[in-house]
Amino acid sequence: MASIPSLPSRDDMLRMARSTTDITGQLLDTAGNITRIAINTLDPRDGSGAEALRVLRETTAELAEASASPQAQEAFYRIVDTLTRLGTSGAPLAVHPVSEPAQALLAVLGDSLLPVLDAVEPAVEEFADALGDLVEASSPLLPAAAGVVAGALLALTPVLRAAADVLRDSSPELRRITDALTAALAPLLPLQVALAERAATVGAGVARATLPPLADLTEAAAATTKAARPVLIAGEELLVAGLERLQPLLLAVASRAGGLARATAVRISAAVSPAADRGVVVAVSPT
Repeated sequence: MASIPSLPSRDDMLRMARSTTDITGQLLDTAGNITRIAINTLDPRDGSGAEALRVLRETTAELAEASASPQAQEAFYRIVDTLTRLGTSGAPLAVHPVSEPAQALLAVLGDSLLPVLDAVEPAVEEFADALGDLVEASSPLLPAAAGVVAGALLALTPVLRAAADVLRDSSPELRRITDALTAALAPLLPLQVALAERAATVGAGVARATLPPLADLTEAAAATTKAARPVLIAGEELLVAGLERLQPLLLAVASRAGGLARATAVRISAAVSPAADRGVVVAVSPT
């Protein structure tokens, strides 16, 4: 026999009543704030309410006019059709038997890649900072690069349009090519699968036979590198010292080359300028 639950005590009743009163007060305060905001927004005395209503009417009228155009209706139909196709083609994939192995594969890849990502995170952060500094330093070149890219895109646009027109006009021929390739390659697919299986078996055997000598070779190379580390460090120091000594000479050569380029540019500009632009020199002899 089920036991009869005990009635709440007087303290519990007071606590529930106090909580209910507090919540009711907060709801009333919120409703009052919302009402005050609406009144201040639509108050006709300062003109803001009428202005807000006028802007709202104009906006809704423009939206209605824009959505009523044939172009907008066609765009809406295309969007709905695209979403319907995506849902129709994507929904079976979620319940397909292949989705479970794919999800398991993604989970295994995620678990395997997490330690790698944790290991390379500091290097990636440093690289991102260095790349950001490089982009910030090369910001004066970005407008020129953007102009070059825009020009290249404008130059490629007619080519792409011509290619699209050619492909559109040649759709029967393309369909014939596709059918011929399919008919030619379809009988070869089983043979290719069998060859791929044999190649995979041979490759696995070669990899198993090669990995132990490769490990020995790697260990020997690591030991050699460790033993030759002082020689490598000394060579790097010599190279850096040589570059430091060559720096003044390289700067002088660069400065000289810049001066010659400027002088050549001035002479070329003077040679190609019209003769009418030359000034007239008047010589005055003393009497």
